[in-house]
Amino acid sequence: MSELNQKKSVPLWIQIIVWVCLAGLLVLVASILSKRQQGALKTGDAVPDFSMTLFNGYEFEGKNEIQFSDFSGKIVVLNFWASWCKPCEQEASELQEAYAFYNGDVIFLGADYVDTEPEARTYLKKFQITYPNGPDMGTKISQMFRITGVPETYFIDQQGVVYYVKVGPFISLDEIKNIIEQKLK
Repeated sequence: MSELNQKKSVPLWIQIIVWVCLAGLLVLVASILSKRQQGALKTGDAVPDFSMTLFNGYEFEGKNEIQFSDFSGKIVVLNFWASWCKPCEQEASELQEAYAFYNGDVIFLGADYVDTEPEARTYLKKFQITYPNGPDMGTKISQMFRITGVPETYFIDQQGVVYYVKVGPFISLDEIKNIIEQKLK
């Protein structure tokens, strides 16, 4: 028999490794698809702890990195925005006014989504925003919240549970205040 006609078999240990890798890949794909089908965090969902780096000049109490768990016992308004987002511009002034109105009794955080720092800083200055803001590095936070776009705002109660989600821009300062007042009473 010639060498060309002989079949070489793959060793059993290599076959096992290949099948384990394929099974692992299928589990990973199923997990990702399952998360995508869950949709965004919704009312009643607890917010997982996360950290966020803040832009220079937009720190929280002098810290350039915050941990969500540091805000336990406070209402948190987490707004996802981007400088390229026209609807975000419609609500920027109202969010700043609400931040000034609550004067630290409510925590406002801005998460800049898929943007560059120079454009983000220009946006923050244009709308005179002073509350803590930072980039969503690698979309880590927006993926955790599974946002559907920007603007998108999450109102989180004193126990760290989402109690209201606003998709799209706010139409007035009163709209923001009415949502916050639900939990301040």
